[in-house]
Amino acid sequence: MTTPTTDFEKIRRMRRENPKMRERDLANTLEVSEADLVAAECGLGARRIEVRFDEIFKGLADVGEVLALTRNESAVHEKPGVYDRFIPGKGAAMMLGAQIDTRMFPAVWKHGFAVEKTAEDGSVKKSLQFFDKHGDAVHKIHTREATDMAAWDALVESLVAGDQAPVLSPAAVPAEKAERTPADPSKAPELRERWQAMTDTHQFHGMLRELELHRLDALAMTGEERAWKLQSDAVVTMLHKAAETAVPIMCFVGSRGCIQIHTGPVSRIAAMGPWINIMDPGFHLHLRTDHIVEVWAVRKPCDAGHVTSIEAYDADGTLVIQFFGERKEGLDELPEWRTLVEELPRATENETVLEPA
Repeated sequence: MTTPTTDFEKIRRMRRENPKMRERDLANTLEVSEADLVAAECGLGARRIEVRFDEIFKGLADVGEVLALTRNESAVHEKPGVYDRFIPGKGAAMMLGAQIDTRMFPAVWKHGFAVEKTAEDGSVKKSLQFFDKHGDAVHKIHTREATDMAAWDALVESLVAGDQAPVLSPAAVPAEKAERTPADPSKAPELRERWQAMTDTHQFHGMLRELELHRLDALAMTGEERAWKLQSDAVVTMLHKAAETAVPIMCFVGSRGCIQIHTGPVSRIAAMGPWINIMDPGFHLHLRTDHIVEVWAVRKPCDAGHVTSIEAYDADGTLVIQFFGERKEGLDELPEWRTLVEELPRATENETVLEPA
């Protein structure tokens, strides 16, 4: 997609000529990565920063309220709050604040920028933006009215890199689509046995890796008492029912390097074109419903019975978004959530499901 000789002058010109075009759309038009788009502004509205992971997230605790944003191709998850209760880790780090709750994978974070933009009203909007080696956004942090701007500016100054060339270095490496090999039905008995033996939902990923199973194939093979396919509009139905009944939920949206979580009730659900949106004061979600091809209800054993999730997948079989009922570690999940999920319409018979062996 991109090379070290990216034409940053062309990018800058296109930005000036299309000031209202969304950055991801502009990047696609130019056939560059979003990180290339930001890098082209170095020396103008952007500065490259060093991705000193622990320093960044420890320093953010002093800046007060900001907006955390994590997205993938189909979902955007936005949470205002303070970056507090940072738990460092080389393989995985966490932010366990009351508002901002993330699981982060530092090795994925390759490029960082401090960005300033002048809005139509003349105000200056500031953000920190992080990208992976493919030039895709991992996580973004935006200032708000309540942000301590002196602390923000001091943090940025401490991170500014020496290299401010308006091109991405190293160049973005286009992501390759993972090949999904046909499932081996003979693995179904072992899958079911190991699934039932789980004591923690986090064991699920290791189980799939060891059995060399795609997530969707595992759902289809495990049996309907553990996973069942829902109608493709089940997520929208669930959100409206959760808002109507005030059942608090957990909403997970992930990029390659960050998973961002909302926990609590939702109330303002609004559709706009292909998007379904949550527009609450403490949480915004924007989800492309036309990207959702499969939706599953899933039960996994844990230390307190089992937990029930709703998982939505796109045409490539990639997990777009996950929902759970609000639950504290060591406690059973809300019975109201289980009832809500169990009452959602199941997929019709003509929707393809891999039958268990």
